[in-house]
Amino acid sequence: MEMSKKKPFFPVNKLLKDYLNDVDRIIKLPISYSDLLRYTDGFPLIDKYGKNTLWESVIYGSDFISEFNEGLTFIYSLLKTDGDMSFMKHLYVDRIDYCHFGNSKPFRIRIVNKFNDNYDYFYVKKTDASRIYGLELEYILSPNRINFFVDGETLIEEHIPGIPGDSFMESYTQSPSFNKVRIAKEFVKFNERCFVRLLGDMRSYNYVVDITPDFEDEQYRVRAIDFDQQCYEGRKNIYLPQFFKENRVVVDFCADVMTPETIDQYRKEERVLIKRRYETAQYRFKKLINCLCNDDLSTKSKIHNLRNELEKYHKQSFMNCSNMGEILYLHLKLMLSIEE
Repeated sequence: MEMSKKKPFFPVNKLLKDYLNDVDRIIKLPISYSDLLRYTDGFPLIDKYGKNTLWESVIYGSDFISEFNEGLTFIYSLLKTDGDMSFMKHLYVDRIDYCHFGNSKPFRIRIVNKFNDNYDYFYVKKTDASRIYGLELEYILSPNRINFFVDGETLIEEHIPGIPGDSFMESYTQSPSFNKVRIAKEFVKFNERCFVRLLGDMRSYNYVVDITPDFEDEQYRVRAIDFDQQCYEGRKNIYLPQFFKENRVVVDFCADVMTPETIDQYRKEERVLIKRRYETAQYRFKKLINCLCNDDLSTKSKIHNLRNELEKYHKQSFMNCSNMGEILYLHLKLMLSIEE
């Protein structure tokens, strides 16, 4: 499926900035994205199987090390303890990785507990309005909470744990404990969540699979980790993970173990859950959608094409929708049967 080779960054306008301030997403940070670009050298990061991860571990001059350790552990404390450093004195920055290939060119910060060597991550990225809308919609409409902060050009995101989708399909599906039916059910629900809120480009490396042992078996939760393609592309199928060839393995599982009636049942179940989350957070959602409807997040040709494709899908006119925010709002109301 053809997609835009590189999506541009969209700035945060005043309306969105006011919204972020109202929901406590804006905070003054001691370290910025541009600060982390001052590395002097780097080397490829190899995983425990000897494969190149496409991340580079970067090196900084000695004059930055103390400043970065203090500033980045404080940012981690903002994510975890609302900035209370009394719980963070035993933490230190073990490694800073940089990805040249991601659209957002993120930095990944590895934080280690010196008492037990346990570690965690968070990400420092360049601010992009599309990604912020994607993160907020994930927070409001999905079963997953995600914490993030914005300070000017800098976006901080917490780490989303799980097995990358491509790794899961390549290796974990061979595990004796693997349950084909449960991953198929979860993928159908994930597919529906992405389509309802128009989150695109959910190829297997843009989501993770969170595995939870149950008393008799395993439960799976598929979670998006890349939100750059929120309401940008002009083709309906880009918002449906089932159509990406990278997801063929799990799509085949769905065909193997489910009937069309079962798939429709799970899709309906997920829409009901999304509607309940919408109803619980209507005030916050409507403030966010007002920002989206007054923002410029795509091109005229993409807006026109998506409007036409969704008209055919819903058999209802989208002609009054002039931007991606208005398209998303009408599409969501039709998908969830919301009457206003």
